[in-house]
Amino acid sequence: MVYTLILVAHVVVAVALVALVLLQQGKGADAGAAFGSGASTTMFGSQGSASFLSRTTAILATVFFLTSLTLAYFATQTTRTSESVIEQAASEMPVQQPLESVKGPVDVPRLPQK
Repeated sequence: MVYTLILVAHVVVAVALVALVLLQQGKGADAGAAFGSGASTTMFGSQGSASFLSRTTAILATVFFLTSLTLAYFATQTTRTSESVIEQAASEMPVQQPLESVKGPVDVPRLPQK
């Protein structure tokens, strides 16, 4: 239950982080405002949305790293076993009967001769 909740929060934060990074202006966009491109008249004021978006991006990045570490912790806790992968595969293999228990002649396929 907790794992699923953290996983959903991780995906939502990842999508929001990508969207916020794509919304932000690059450093070269400020030079365009000086020549009258109209980028300085935004709804966030004359400074623009840089402080709001960068602060929100930093918060979402922190939440993303925390959920990543939590999911990694859960992943290591659920996969710890006393057996190795080879020992698990060997214990799941079916037991074969020894050749002495086979009754009657055994047909061995032969390669055709030239």
